[in-house]
Amino acid sequence: MGNNLDALTTIFTEFYYWVTVVFMFLIHAGFLMYEVGASRRRNHMHTLMKNAMLIPLVTVTWFLFGWWIYFAFINGPGINGGLADAGFAAPFADIMGVNLQDHISGVFWAAFLLFSWTAASIVSGSVIERIRSGAFWIHAVLIGSVFWTIDAAWGWSASGWMVQLLGYHDAYASGVIHAIAGGYALGVLVVLGPRLGKFAADGTPRDIPPHNPWMVVLGLFMIYTGFWGFYAACNVPIINAAGIGGLMGVTPELVGETFTATTIYLTPTTLSGITFNFLMSLSGGLMVAYLISKGDAFWTFSGGLAGIITASAGNDLYHPIQAMIIGGIGVAIAYKMHFWVERRFKIDDAVGAVAVHGYAGFVGVVICGFMLWGAPSSPLPGYATINPIGQFIGAVIMFGVLGFLPAWIVSKILDKAGILRVPQRAELQGLDYHDEAAYNAAVADVQAAEKAALK
Repeated sequence: MGNNLDALTTIFTEFYYWVTVVFMFLIHAGFLMYEVGASRRRNHMHTLMKNAMLIPLVTVTWFLFGWWIYFAFINGPGINGGLADAGFAAPFADIMGVNLQDHISGVFWAAFLLFSWTAASIVSGSVIERIRSGAFWIHAVLIGSVFWTIDAAWGWSASGWMVQLLGYHDAYASGVIHAIAGGYALGVLVVLGPRLGKFAADGTPRDIPPHNPWMVVLGLFMIYTGFWGFYAACNVPIINAAGIGGLMGVTPELVGETFTATTIYLTPTTLSGITFNFLMSLSGGLMVAYLISKGDAFWTFSGGLAGIITASAGNDLYHPIQAMIIGGIGVAIAYKMHFWVERRFKIDDAVGAVAVHGYAGFVGVVICGFMLWGAPSSPLPGYATINPIGQFIGAVIMFGVLGFLPAWIVSKILDKAGILRVPQRAELQGLDYHDEAAYNAAVADVQAAEKAALK
């Protein structure tokens, strides 16, 4: 590790990322509670298992090829160069396992992995009560280990072509996680269709309230907590930036020394600053959501999350008052968009994921382009500065090109193969009892237990 200072920096960075990963695990626990609380009794176990099993599937595929994509695709490839040399991130590379020479790669890999789970879980909530588990797991691997990874390589890397050429800035992932996942969810929903009974014969949408509002609220608060860890994981907590330059694909000599944490783009930031902005954007989202929804609990607490997501693109540089106002603006737009799209296009987004993550994330990226217009996107020379056009193009790429479009294409293929949506009979019966024999056996067991209790 070199001298004592380098050793201390390495051990601190290793422990820092390890702790953030533990905090981010709460995001997934929160999503599980949130989705089960939002689904009806007959679909609880299906909803739980559908989302829980993305953990091993995305973890393994992220290890096998997702991590490599993140480093290899920074230039497109074909936009600003070819494939980058990323042999160190291949699954059988020396540092991809137990060793005493590299203390950072494993915990850094895990932090990004938890981002991948989050992207897949966002899609999971929107499609509950009607998608086949296998179809969702295909989508989970694609969004978690392929398309999100590509967009992170392009716009959430110190050397990404979008950062270099467009001046793209998205410090805490309004676009690179939330907009793409919301767009992906919308692409699936367009093909999947609404739940049975969601719309009346005249097309009027019916409200299907959460089965357990308390579980939904607790799930959202766990997501808030994990999101705080997510913010910390988006930073690089180093004393000497040159020490991390090679890992980020940046020539260490170009970075120099900095005695603070940095964003993923290696621009200086502090945990103190993002703490102000995280809490202020949460507060702005909660207040506006409460007002605009007239105190609806589901949308009030979802609005808190949408407020954070909207402000996240620029929360490394915003003033706290700006973060609060921007969070509130994003919530108002997302809320109105959700119900307009629902009525106009008959889209049944069961938990509002497209609005809370997709629309809020898109808006947040665009607003960032105006608010931070002219600010440097990178400390490295020759990079474009942050600007509205670059941010808008970036938002379209995240939500539409890498989100909606591939999800729609894959869903069309799965639908044609007859493996996207559960049969109508199974949906009416409940996905926990989709097999008639299993359902009848369960009913018989309950009836036998009731008779025995009466004797």
